[in-house]
Amino acid sequence: MTLTLYPAIDLKDGKCVRLFQGDMGKATVFSLDPAEQATRFERDGFQWLHIVDLNGAFEGKPVNAAAVKAILSRVKMPVQLGGGIRDMDMIATWIEAGVSRVILGTAALRNPVLVKEACRLFPGQIAVGIDAKGGKVAVSGWAEVSDQPAVDLAKKFEDTGVAAIIYTDISKDGAMQGPNFEETVTLAEQISTQVIASGGISSIEDIKRYKELESSGIEGCILGRALYEGKIRAEEALKFC
Repeated sequence: MTLTLYPAIDLKDGKCVRLFQGDMGKATVFSLDPAEQATRFERDGFQWLHIVDLNGAFEGKPVNAAAVKAILSRVKMPVQLGGGIRDMDMIATWIEAGVSRVILGTAALRNPVLVKEACRLFPGQIAVGIDAKGGKVAVSGWAEVSDQPAVDLAKKFEDTGVAAIIYTDISKDGAMQGPNFEETVTLAEQISTQVIASGGISSIEDIKRYKELESSGIEGCILGRALYEGKIRAEEALKFC
């Protein structure tokens, strides 16, 4: 199997940023031109791109649409997009615009029927984003932590046609302290849907560990701050995977 690496472009106010543990007040700007950053990732050889509209996640509606459309016009590789997508019209709009996979997060917790219907209408193009803190699901751009265990939410979408579960441990995200392998693998082993790991991947050793854990159901992992800061080199990571 091949572990898919997803370089991340997180959009805040039209810029490419990385947050520390999901705090919008702790954003580091890495690029003023997200579309150029996307083309750089494509030139590096990545096969997928992961985009999150951070403002949209907090506000419950797309905010960085112009930046997303600029990226879509510049790259040929498939793009998965999340952040503020809460209804069927918006799902359809983004898929028609060229997004290969739409990520539903807050909507997955609050409106699971929407996820199931979207999977029926757009087979293979819907992913569920589960962001967790202490094993409990966080929503609205991580501003609220629910009482719903992450594993229980993931199980709700078994056999619905969800393409992947994107699992992020908020406490690890942007902290450069390594991923929460245990929770991620525990989740992956309890569901049949493939899992994309996110949060805390800070070295090539972390990628190698996820590669070793593929059999548990880990399909890929999302690379953020470590990639931007050069702690992970694209060429080395891709060669290994």
